Amino acid sequence: MASVCIIGSGNWGSAIAKIVGANAKTLDKFADRVTMYVYEEIIDGKKLTEIINQTHENIKYLPGHKIPENVVAIPDVMEAAKDADILIFVVPHQFIRRICSTLQGKIKSTAVGLSLIKGFDKKEGGGIELISHIISRELQIPVSVLMGANLASEVAEEMFCETTIGCKDKAMAPILRDLIQASYFRVVVVEDVDSVECCGALKNIVACGAGFVDGLGLGDNTKAAVIRLGLMEMIRFVDVFFPGGKLATFFESCGVADLITTCYGGRNRKVSEAFVKTGKTIETLEKEMLNGQKLQGPFTAEEVNYMLKSRNMENRFPLFTAIHQICVGELKPTDLIDCIRSHPEHMNGDASSTTRKSPKSHL
Repeated sequence: MASVCIIGSGNWGSAIAKIVGANAKTLDKFADRVTMYVYEEIIDGKKLTEIINQTHENIKYLPGHKIPENVVAIPDVMEAAKDADILIFVVPHQFIRRICSTLQGKIKSTAVGLSLIKGFDKKEGGGIELISHIISRELQIPVSVLMGANLASEVAEEMFCETTIGCKDKAMAPILRDLIQASYFRVVVVEDVDSVECCGALKNIVACGAGFVDGLGLGDNTKAAVIRLGLMEMIRFVDVFFPGGKLATFFESCGVADLITTCYGGRNRKVSEAFVKTGKTIETLEKEMLNGQKLQGPFTAEEVNYMLKSRNMENRFPLFTAIHQICVGELKPTDLIDCIRSHPEHMNGDASSTTRKSPKSHL
């Protein structure tokens, strides 16, 4: 029986713990006890791990939802992970290198990873690196990814949704699917791991653009243009920097579905709208609005821009570039409209053209 550890306990980590804990308890292929690494905090004079283990509720990040009793909160990541056969990573991507450094040589050599982390990390010399690649290299284990239209609050409420697992190991794929799948959480497995992961990171940039549109009061037509152009840039980005993927992957839950959901309901959209309306900084709004959670969109936009600028490719991704420049104050939110209006995607022909290029032919 495979032992499972969840590394992370924010709202998404706690929501996924509901599913994983229930499946581990009922399916013979998994050990009953699931460990969950929890960054220790003091809530009303009590340790968060003690509250979770006594009440089976994460009262800070997922209040009002019970976590199965077989999920045990542990404040030491090495202690939580040492016996695990499957490690589920669900922490803000800014912290993954530190966690991997702590776990090096402390986990089973036969363990496998599943990353739910949406973001990139910088490489020296102007590049960026996928989080799953960092985990795999640092811990010397194979790592699959899970991305999808999965707002944590709705998953916790057991509202039906889909998700995508990217896994190259055909033997491991059904095991990961069975661990994650529920009657309300449908899993589709594909082999195109890098594309799945890129979708999960890049859609947060586009969601910031959608939030700017909402803050400016420009309506759903304009937001639809941002979403469409954002999808085109996502496809182009993967084709340029992580070639070999399949266009079909962008039409799984990890792609267009997650993009739409995040542009209407995610925290990146919400904070970006407030950024326009209040004039406060992204950092201030993150502290005021997210109850300790981290905002990924502006951070990912900065990392992507770091790569584009180093390769003199900002003009090929004008929407990503403009969103980053707005986040850091180099452009005004109203300048986003000029970016949309002059986007090179509009140079491919007018709406009446019968020979409009397919998405893949742009790349």
